[in-house]
Amino acid sequence: MSLDGTFLHCVVSEMLSAGLVGGRIDKIYQPSREEIIISIRSAGKHNKILISSNSMSARVCMTERAAENPSAPPMFCMLLRKHLSGGKLLDITQDGLERIINFDFECMNEIGDMVVNRLTAEIMGRHSNIILMAKKDGVYRVTDSIKRITDDVSSVRRILPNIVYETPPRDLTRVNFLICSDSEFINAVKQGDGKRLSKHLTACLEGISPVFARECAYYSCRDTDFAVDDMTDDNYDRLLFFIKRAREYVTDKNGFTILRDLNGAYKDFCFMPIEQYGTQMLVSHADGANALLDIFYGSKAENERMKQRSRDLLKMLMNTYERIARKLELQKGELAQCGEREVFRVRGDVVSANIYRMEKGMTELTAEDYSTGETVTVPLDVRLTPSQNAQKYYAEYKKLEKAEKMLTKLIADGENELIYIDSVFDAASRATSNAEISEIKQELAANGYIHTNTVNKKTQVKPKPPMHFVTDDGYDVYIGRNNIQNDKLTVKTAEPDDMWLHTKNTAGSHVIIKAKNGEISDNAILQAASLAAYCSKAQNSTKVPVDYTRIRFVKKPNGAKPGMVIFTNNYTVLVDPDEQLFARVEA
Repeated sequence: MSLDGTFLHCVVSEMLSAGLVGGRIDKIYQPSREEIIISIRSAGKHNKILISSNSMSARVCMTERAAENPSAPPMFCMLLRKHLSGGKLLDITQDGLERIINFDFECMNEIGDMVVNRLTAEIMGRHSNIILMAKKDGVYRVTDSIKRITDDVSSVRRILPNIVYETPPRDLTRVNFLICSDSEFINAVKQGDGKRLSKHLTACLEGISPVFARECAYYSCRDTDFAVDDMTDDNYDRLLFFIKRAREYVTDKNGFTILRDLNGAYKDFCFMPIEQYGTQMLVSHADGANALLDIFYGSKAENERMKQRSRDLLKMLMNTYERIARKLELQKGELAQCGEREVFRVRGDVVSANIYRMEKGMTELTAEDYSTGETVTVPLDVRLTPSQNAQKYYAEYKKLEKAEKMLTKLIADGENELIYIDSVFDAASRATSNAEISEIKQELAANGYIHTNTVNKKTQVKPKPPMHFVTDDGYDVYIGRNNIQNDKLTVKTAEPDDMWLHTKNTAGSHVIIKAKNGEISDNAILQAASLAAYCSKAQNSTKVPVDYTRIRFVKKPNGAKPGMVIFTNNYTVLVDPDEQLFARVEA
């Protein structure tokens, strides 16, 4: 993992320099199952320390990010508050370059005695943990941990209440490159016969990550896969020089580097500049180790939360769509049965016209249908009089006639609802921020598709404005992110001479071109139409039909769902969605 012991050494050094030692715990939170935040008041400032034992984002760092906390604190959070609240931070330590950070606090116990409690963060991938301990008779005993480790989980090391804490097994043969001599370092490297240099370095040096090991190989041998056996004296000299540079970066704390792929996704980081990727990675820098971790993991966590919220929302919309579609199929089947109602009217007419011929006890009547001249046989209910038999058939006819009208309306409403859900699904699938997801959820809550209590008002993010684009010939184009923005753009913002665009019979964004003195160029229409196609369900299609008309011809019917409008006097143009053009849109 990128967060190695050397990087944690920088984190601890910054915490000590920030004056956290001597400060007192002000607040303790547990935003998620594997993450805690401790607020420490020191020298008139509040510093927040985040400790995460999540296998994918385990870390310790100071943070500036606001976290959403549960309404009821979890049990481990209450335990920490009981034993640590008000405690004075005595020290922050790291054992060598191991990924274990200890926070020692002087606290008052239940009977008023001062005791030392230790909170230990073990940053070890899926084995990461947060452990609260109490010092007694010179040893630390586990009070509890965020993850209890039993014999069933690990046969090597248990983490349970009341047992003496033991540090994880440590490889004492590894060298601490920050303090070792040149000869110790070279001798350790030369033990890697038959191995790749980068892989051997992670095995023989303490507290380094794969990305740093590869950078060592890249600088000294110009090849991240270079073998130890092939190294020359010049390679060793270059490697030793690089290690000395690395020590300087750790001391000076001025090389913290973030690596992102060409799509902008966060991929890696290091305490010093990284050159092995060339132009295949985007490089940025952070002001410190803590700031880097806050940016890197905070952004990744925010993106993952956004993706999870998006997945949950899309799943709910898909379930809603399928439920409405099933209901529509049943209604259409019932409507088909209503088409047989004429049979009941004819039977009622035949019985009414032949009452004089009917006798008590008849089970059927065979007579002529005067409307067609054909002979028909009508089943009769022997319990009813001839008149009652006729009325029974008329009643059934009227029932089906009424049902047909109701079902016709219900089916039309259901089909419109499917179109609406499809439009929301399209907007949600293209959402790129929590603000957009929140706005879509608010729209669904306002329309009764989700409970209002699932939309947390405290965490609602300020909505983003509609997307903006300027055509090559200077026309302003606005694109709605969701149905709420579509309505606002079309109904409230746009003026009569502005142009409205939307993909034909396909869910997508409303697009508005602002007119100049009532005029809009053909080029502006083509570019806006291409954006309308890209911001729609037809994003991956070609020759997408896009309707366009002046705003004066676009109306929103009373009671229509968000984003639903009717329009006339429209033209249609076939365009291809243009991703490169969309890249110029101001998000």
